[in-house]
This record gives sequence, C-alpha cells and structure tokens, in this order.
Amino acid sequence: MKVTQEKLPASQIGLEIEITPEITKQTYEQVIKNLASTANIPGFRKGKVPRPILLQRLGTTRIKAAALEELIQDGIEQALKQEAIQAIGQPQLRSSFEDLINNYEPGKPLTISAAVDVEPEVNLVQYTDLQARAEEVKYDPERVESSLEKERQELATLIPVEGRAAQIGDIAVVDFKGVFPKAEDDDETTEPEAIPGAEATDFQVELQEDKFIPGFVSGMLGMNPGETREIAAQFPDPYANEELAGKAATFTVTLKEIKEKELPELNDDFAQEVSDFESLEELRASLVERYQKEAEEKTKTNKQEALLTELLNHVEIDFPATLIEKEVDAMLTQTAIRLSQQGLDVRKLFTQEIITQLRERSRPEAIERLKRSLSLREIGQRESIQVTPDEIAARVTELLQEYPDEQDVDEERLRSIVENELLTEKIIDWLLEHSSVELVPEGSLNPAEETETRESDTDAPQIEEESSEPVTPG
Repeated sequence: MKVTQEKLPASQIGLEIEITPEITKQTYEQVIKNLASTANIPGFRKGKVPRPILLQRLGTTRIKAAALEELIQDGIEQALKQEAIQAIGQPQLRSSFEDLINNYEPGKPLTISAAVDVEPEVNLVQYTDLQARAEEVKYDPERVESSLEKERQELATLIPVEGRAAQIGDIAVVDFKGVFPKAEDDDETTEPEAIPGAEATDFQVELQEDKFIPGFVSGMLGMNPGETREIAAQFPDPYANEELAGKAATFTVTLKEIKEKELPELNDDFAQEVSDFESLEELRASLVERYQKEAEEKTKTNKQEALLTELLNHVEIDFPATLIEKEVDAMLTQTAIRLSQQGLDVRKLFTQEIITQLRERSRPEAIERLKRSLSLREIGQRESIQVTPDEIAARVTELLQEYPDEQDVDEERLRSIVENELLTEKIIDWLLEHSSVELVPEGSLNPAEETETRESDTDAPQIEEESSEPVTPG
C-alpha cells in the first residue's frame, strides 16, 4: 500500500492512501458474496440469487458504497500501522464519499484522502533563565490569637441576662418573620408578601452586624425581652438568590430572651480540652509552626504559579481539536463528580444547553492545562528528570498510612497518580533552580483581587432557598 503523508495545521497528518487493484476487486466481490447470502429477494432462496439479479435489485451504487466503507476503514487502519502513526481520536475522511463512489472501479487502484490528529509538537522557545515575580506570604502572629479566640467562642457557655437591653455580642432568642414592604399603590387590605424561608421560632441570633443582611442586627439593638419590633433591612446586591438581590425587607422580630457568652480562660486546661497538648504553651508553639509552614507553602505555590505563567509565554503548541475536547470532557467530569458529592442532582443541573455553554467556557482553561502539562513533560524528557521506584513506593505507603480506613484502594492507579505528582514536583523544582523569581509584598501584584477577596470575606451570609426548615435572615 502506498501512503503519502502531509503535515496539516492543528497537529493533524494528512494521508493519501492508494489501495491496490487487487484489494478493490477482492473487497467488491466479497461484498457481493455477503449480500447474496443475506439478501431477501422474492422468488429466490438466500444464497441462491443469481449475480445479475442481485446487481439489478440492489443497484451498483449500493454495492459500491458497502465496499467503500470497508475499503476506507481497513485502508486507514493499515496505513496508520504501516506508517507507525499514533493517532488521537477517530480519523477524518477528507475525500468526498460521493466522489469516491463515482471514481471507484473494482480492479483499479483507488486513492483515499484522510486526516488524523496526533500528539502535538512542543516548541520550547525558552525554559531556563526565566524571570518572574511572585507575592511573598508572611507569617502573621495574629492568626494564632484568632485561632485561639475562635476555639474560646466555640466553648463559650451561654448565660441568661436580665435587666438590660440587647447589645452587640449577645445571643438573642427570637421569633421572626420577613415580608416585602407594600407597594405605594397597595391598599390597606393588601397583605404583604412573605419572603420564602425568612421565618423562624425560638431562633438564636448572634448579634454581630457582619453576619446578617444590613439593618437586621442594628435594628435589634436596644430591644428588651418581650418587645416586638418591625425592622427595615435590605438584601445586598449581588446576592445568591437573585430574586432577592437589592430588595428591601421588613422583619417582625419578637425578642424572647437575651444570653451572653462566658468564655473559658486561656490556660493549660483549655489547651487540653481543644487539643492533644498538655499546656497552652505547647498549643501556641504548634499553631505558630503550622501557620509559618502554611505561609511558606503559599509562597512556594505563588512562585511556582508565577514561573509556570512565565514559561507559557515561551511555549508554542498547535493543539489538535481531539486533545482539547478530551481535556474539556475530563474537566466536566470532575465538576460533575464534585457536585454529586455535594448531594446535587447532576442530571437535572447538566441540561444539554448548560453542557454546551460549559464546554465553550471551559476551552480556554483546558488549553492552558494542556499547555502546562505538555510543557512540563517535554522539559522532563529533555533534562532526563525521573522519579525512582523507591520514591513512588515511599509516597504510596505514606498515603495508605494517612488513610487507613479507605477500602478498595486501587494501588496500581494510586501509584500512577503518585508518580505523575512526584514527577511534576521534580520538574517544577528544577525550573525554580534554573530561573529567577523575585518575591514582592503580598497584595502588590493583584491589589484589585485582594480588595475583592477582603470584601467577599465580609459579605453577609445568605438566606437559603425555601425549605421545610426555618433559616436565618443572613
């Protein structure tokens, strides 16, 4: 079989496949033989239909089409094998099937044109002596105190309070119901519309303004037990429930009881209750070590991300469509698994319209992921960076010891994942050694993102969608 290759865009190889006269004749005759044994033609038993009658009843075009299907499939398979081409996905026929039928004459040569996707070539313009900047995350001692204070709050004892009004920091036991304010053109008999899910009885509310929608907590300050108030509040915009975003609300709140928190002392007894340490000093030292290590890890991650981002500016890859679609498939599968683990019905969420939109939006990220992985693999091959079997075995053993309760672990798959992760770490460490990453103060590279993060951290918690359980107005 004569095969001529042609390099095409998007990492495709074009193939001109010339099928010999013997094969075109042999395939055609075999198709006639098969049809003769299976065709139902009145007046003749199966396998006994004369050839002229068969050709007349079925038509030459139909027989040629059936033969061509076999010739195309077998021809491309043999061509790929002969030329040792590792194809990705399904081959594509470039010839017009109609033209092939018109040109096909059994016993004469036939030329088929096809294209196949192949692994793309990775052109590393530069991968050493790269220059990048990354944010340095420094250890913040205040995190230790915040962590201890959080534990104190969780261990707090609630003590009933009498003889004073509600104030910030209290725990208020309330009944509440939220409604939308009446429109100006509503008459006096019109009942206000209830807000779905914004109703509860004997509900404990911690009086901290940033935990609820604006106006709710401030409207409760100064209330005394037994008192009922109508409190005006407003849902923030944007809001998780778009139907409530930016809307005004009126809450009828009855204060039934006030409690205040009695916090435990920070001492060795406290340390023993919240941890495995015998003393507060040991607990503090553990938290310091933990947050220092966390800061170092975040800094290292920032350096790696900055370097990889810079690396991609010096990499050229012409991706085949098949590879991109496979990566998009993998991303959507990961998303579906994650949502399913959260208890969501993926079949209802992933409608055909949503899947189409997700596929389109996922393409840029899929291309970047592929660009990263293929670039790192190419660097690893060029620099002969490898992971030893002992390193893989040690890491697998470590993981199995960390999760002793996991059942039915596929150790072969685990070894494959571990090998890939360890190899990636080694390659990135090699890149860091052969490049320069300047550390700059945290927040200096993306101040806008830092501001958005801080603002999102103070956003009020949101009302759940309507359910059988009462929810908080925050």
